[in-house]
Amino acid sequence: MIKLYQLCGENQDAGFGPFAWRAKLCLMHKGLDFEEIMVQFADKSAISHADPATIPVLDDGDMTVSDSLAIAKYLEKTYPAKSLFGGSIGEAQAVIMNRWVDMTLIMGMFPMFVLDIHSCLDAASMPVFRESREKRLGAKLEDVAATRDSRIETFRASLAPLRAGLEDVHFLSGDKPAWLDYCVFGTFMWARTVSAYDPLDEGDVLYAWRERMLDLFGGTARKAARAYV
Repeated sequence: MIKLYQLCGENQDAGFGPFAWRAKLCLMHKGLDFEEIMVQFADKSAISHADPATIPVLDDGDMTVSDSLAIAKYLEKTYPAKSLFGGSIGEAQAVIMNRWVDMTLIMGMFPMFVLDIHSCLDAASMPVFRESREKRLGAKLEDVAATRDSRIETFRASLAPLRAGLEDVHFLSGDKPAWLDYCVFGTFMWARTVSAYDPLDEGDVLYAWRERMLDLFGGTARKAARAYV
């Protein structure tokens, strides 16, 4: 049985890492059975066997793979049916898109949701997360979170390339979803799982795309547990 290790907070039924959601969706795309193993921020002993020991980690027999894109490439090579990339050219281009999503979506959303993430964590993880993230941001989490409303329009404007990709198709990958959809959607699932605050406007074409993504695989993402109360 394939094992997927992903980050969780106090609610161990709610995995919320954006990168783990990417890997999880790739596994579902391939139609593979897998076991989800939750890992809390302050205790990563469960993935000490991985190099690097960063979420997500996938164990498939004797093979251990870290990093969501590396996991997607491993799945594509090992289980070639139901392609994620549509061939070698698409797989090569995924490196560029992966970096763009990380720099635009992850970095754009992180300041807006960092306090929400902290609130979802277990008691042991909260101080570890706060110390490391406040050092990274150079400010208290509360002060960063207070800028959310002033950031949201700039963030939404940064998504223009994604909207352009949906002008004539239902998914970023074309008529059917594939790796790029999962890469982008994983970030929105991160936000959805940790907060009631919606980074998308209801009239946005990306909002409609996200609704379609939520309904994939029997509505797995729509029915996923929330980490926040």
